[in-house]
Amino acid sequence: MDILLVASAFNSLSQRLYAELSDLGHRVDVVLATHGTDPVRAAVQELRPDLVVAPMLKTALPEDVWRERTCLIVHPGPPGDRGPSALDWAIADGAPRWGVTVLQAEAAMDAGDIWAAEPFPVPSVGKSDLYRNEASDAAVAAVLLAVRRFADASFKPRPQTGDPDTSQAPVHVVWRDSFRQDRRRIDWARDSTETVLRKLRGADSQPGVLDELLGHEVFLHGGHPEDRLRGRPGELIATRAGAVCRATRDGAVWIPELRPRKNSGDPAPFRRPAASVLASLTGTLGLPEAGVPVELSPRRRTWTDIRYRQRGGVGFLGFSFPGGAMSTDQCRRLLAAYRYAQARPTSVLVLGGARDFFSNGIHLNVIEASADPAEESWTNLTAMDDLVEAVLRTTDRLVVAALAGNAAAGGAMLALAADQVWCRTGAVLNPHYRRMGLYGSEFWTYSLPRRAGADTAHRLTEEALPLSAASAARLGLADRLVPTGPGEFAAEVERLAAALAADPDLGRRIAAKAAARHADEQVRPLADHRRDELARMYAIFFDPTAPYHALRSAFVRKKPTGDARPLAPAVGAVR
Repeated sequence: MDILLVASAFNSLSQRLYAELSDLGHRVDVVLATHGTDPVRAAVQELRPDLVVAPMLKTALPEDVWRERTCLIVHPGPPGDRGPSALDWAIADGAPRWGVTVLQAEAAMDAGDIWAAEPFPVPSVGKSDLYRNEASDAAVAAVLLAVRRFADASFKPRPQTGDPDTSQAPVHVVWRDSFRQDRRRIDWARDSTETVLRKLRGADSQPGVLDELLGHEVFLHGGHPEDRLRGRPGELIATRAGAVCRATRDGAVWIPELRPRKNSGDPAPFRRPAASVLASLTGTLGLPEAGVPVELSPRRRTWTDIRYRQRGGVGFLGFSFPGGAMSTDQCRRLLAAYRYAQARPTSVLVLGGARDFFSNGIHLNVIEASADPAEESWTNLTAMDDLVEAVLRTTDRLVVAALAGNAAAGGAMLALAADQVWCRTGAVLNPHYRRMGLYGSEFWTYSLPRRAGADTAHRLTEEALPLSAASAARLGLADRLVPTGPGEFAAEVERLAAALAADPDLGRRIAAKAAARHADEQVRPLADHRRDELARMYAIFFDPTAPYHALRSAFVRKKPTGDARPLAPAVGAVR
C-alpha cells in the first residue's frame, strides 16, 4: 500500500511509524505541514497515496485532501476526547490510564469516525517520555490496526455520534481546552512537592512552565524530587551537574533545564542546562554544588543523571540526559563513571537508562548557545570520542548497551561500541549524521561496517533513514530484541544480564572478544579511524560556510529548513 505521512515534524512517533510501516512492506513517504498546505497538496497530487496518516499534526489537513481520500488522524486521547492538549490533561488530572485514538479527518477537530483505539498506562514520568514510550506504543498498535482495517475494505469505522445500523452507543465526548500557562503556574508557597512535580512533568519538553527566577522570566523544563535539601519555598538552594534545586513548601525539586523567553533579549532562547542559563542571565549563581557519588544508595529519592549499581557479577551504569543529548561535561562525567565501573569486580557491564532515550550524541543546544560554536562542537565531539573509545577498548568483560528508547548519530555509535546491543522493540535507531551536514565520528567507520558489513554501512549513512528495532536486528545492529513495555524493560534487562553473567561460556566469550579486538587493531588501529574521522569533522566545524552551522541552528531554534519532504536526499551531506 502507498501511505503518505503528514506531520508537523518528523518526530519520534512519525519516524517510528515510517520505519514500522516500511517493515511491513508498505511504500511510505513523508511531507511536513510546517510549510503550509501547498506542499501537502503537492505531495498528495504527486504520490497519489492509497492512505494518508497524520501522526502528529498541529494544523488542519486541507479540506480538499481529506474529502478526496481517506485521511487518518492520530489523537493522543481515548475515544471521545477532543482538544489540542490531551496528554497535558491526562497528567494534570492524574489519570492512571489514557489512550490513543485513530480518527478519520473531517471538519470538526477530533470528531471523525473511529478506526482504532488503544489504551495505555500513565506512569509518573514527564510528558515527552510518556509520549515517546507508552503513548507511542499505543499509537503504533492503533495505526497498524487501522491500516489493516483499511486494507480489508469491509471494515466500517465507528461514528462518534452512534450508528443506528449497528446499534453502537454514542461515544462519550469530552472537549478539553488548550492547557495554558495559567493552569501550569506554580505557587511555590502553597503547592506541595507532588503538585509541583506534576506541573513540571506535564510540560517537561514543551512548552515548559513559565516562572521567574532571580528577576528573569524563564520556562522550567523537567522536574525530579529531592529528599534531603530544604529551603524557603521558591528559593534556589543548590546545583548539581547543571541542574538547579528549588525548595517547595514541603521539600524540594530538581529542575534540569531552563529556557529564556524569546523577548528576554537572550540570544539563545531555547532549552539548555539550568545553571548555565541562570549564569548567563545573572553573571554568577553562588549556589553550592550538591554532588552525590556515582554509586548512590537506592533509598535516596533524588536526581542524578548518572548512576552506578551492582548486582552480583553485573554492573549497571545508568544515564539519562534530557532529550538524549550529551554535552562536553556530560560526556566527561559519564567517562569518569565508566572508569569507576571498570574498576568494579564484574564480568558484565550494562550501559543505558531504565527508560526513554539511550543517547542522541553531541549536545547541539549547548553548542548553539556557546560563544564559539565551532570550538564547542569540536570539544564536545572529542569528549564523546573519548567515551566511545573507552567502551571499544574494554576487553576484560562483556559490555551490553541496553536501549530502552531511541538512539541517533553518535549515541547510536556509542551503543554499537558495546559487545551486545539489546533494544526494546519500540526503539528507533538513526545510525547516521548526514541530515545535520556531518561526516560523523565516534568510530562509526569501524563499528558500523563491523556489524552490518561495508555495503550496508554505506547505504545506511547515505540514505540516512530511521530504522525500527526489528530492522536493526535484521541488519546486525542489534543482538537482542526485548519485547516489553517501557516500564518493564529495566527489570527484564537485569534478568537477562544476570543470565549472561552466569553463563559457563562467558570466560571463553570474553577471551574471544579480546582476541578479536587485538586482531582488528593489527588490521587498522582505532587511532587511525579516530584521526581520519576527526580530520573530516574538524574541517566542517571550522568552516563557517559549512551547511552544518545553518542546519544546527535551524534544528535548535525549531525553524523550518525549507524542505517539506524530509526523506529527500540529505541537505548539505558530506561524503
